[in-house]
Amino acid sequence: MSAVDSALTETVTARFARKRLFAFAVPSVILLYLAFVAVAFDVAGLAQRARMDNAAILLSDFWSHKIHVSRDNRSGDLSVAYEGETKGTFPPGRLPDWVATDGTVTTVDLGGGHVVTYDATGARYAMPGAGTLAITPQDDRLVLDAPYGFPARINASDTRVTVTTDAGRLTYTRSKVETFRYFPGWELFFFTLDSPFFGKGPLDLAGLAVWGDRLDPALPNIAAMARDVWTNAMWRHGDVVWAIFETVLMAFLGTFGAALIALPLGFLAARNFNPLGPARFALRRVFDFIRGVDGLIWTIILSRAFGPGPMTGAIAILVTDTGSFGKMFSEALENIDEKQVEGVRSTGANGVQRARFGVIPQVTPVLLSQVLYFLESNTRSATVIGAIVGGGIGLMLTQAIQTQKDWEEVAYYITLIVLMVMAMDSLSGWLRRKLIKGE
Repeated sequence: MSAVDSALTETVTARFARKRLFAFAVPSVILLYLAFVAVAFDVAGLAQRARMDNAAILLSDFWSHKIHVSRDNRSGDLSVAYEGETKGTFPPGRLPDWVATDGTVTTVDLGGGHVVTYDATGARYAMPGAGTLAITPQDDRLVLDAPYGFPARINASDTRVTVTTDAGRLTYTRSKVETFRYFPGWELFFFTLDSPFFGKGPLDLAGLAVWGDRLDPALPNIAAMARDVWTNAMWRHGDVVWAIFETVLMAFLGTFGAALIALPLGFLAARNFNPLGPARFALRRVFDFIRGVDGLIWTIILSRAFGPGPMTGAIAILVTDTGSFGKMFSEALENIDEKQVEGVRSTGANGVQRARFGVIPQVTPVLLSQVLYFLESNTRSATVIGAIVGGGIGLMLTQAIQTQKDWEEVAYYITLIVLMVMAMDSLSGWLRRKLIKGE
């Protein structure tokens, strides 16, 4: 073997060795990094602290509701209410058929043989085939007497006892005893208890809307139905519609306001329209600064400056998007076809006319596509911004999460936000086809 062949063999062998080392080194570095992340973020502790039972309860609350049967242990007053809210309280003469009261004794039938009884001595939970669990107040503490192997999740102390089964939940404190029974669906979504249309089925409602006698002498039935749905005190549909409108308006004003401001600035930042290098450099750094600060940071700063409100959210979107649009518009202007501009110049057109007829038609599809995409994205972002500045559907979602009571309302608002984003996606796609492709 010649010296040249030997040197070539050594070179090839060395390259293969380096590639083999590189192939093992990269996965090893990634694995070491993942191991560091697992330790730094305490993944093992997170898994130990996870409460899957709470997660299951939360998920069930998304699509179900509960009725509270509560007794004040001091006064003996009984109340039955959807989600325990005053505006969802049953009148005394209209209790559900699974709740019976006779003087000081109240019986709550949870179904499947599960029966809870309130009486003067305390409360009892009877389960078929498992016996009866009893809670009795004695002096300043609660005494729990549960049969051996009673199939329930029990959390007991001297001041509070909670019994949870698949049929419902019983909570006893010194001041109050309460039973929750769960039902599928969102409670009182259309009509509240004070509406004459509550409890009527779809066919009955259709009949009343078309030919039935008026239940409200002042309005036709269909108008009364619309009024009761719109003014629903539990779900506040009217407020929700206005909040959706505010969210979309924040995104619209912020996005298109930023586009109008960024378009002339884009000409000043483009190399082929502004020969002054220092001015272009300064303007591009301004764009970098504006878009380098996250929109949520601008939202917090502007909310301190202008106070809370939807307009503050729109200004925050406008400020953030001005930097992004300025950069993208200037780059689009720098990539135009100069031949078209020269053709317009040959007709004797001035600078404004050259921009109007030689430049704008070239960049319009790109600019519109970018603006419509940002409008679609900002519709989603306006939800989070609204939670900070106190406007739109984001505020209502935050309030519902903070109360941690009616998680079905959280599911309702999330569903509306997803539908809103989908609608804006469809609208922006339709506008692209109409304005850009001419379909």
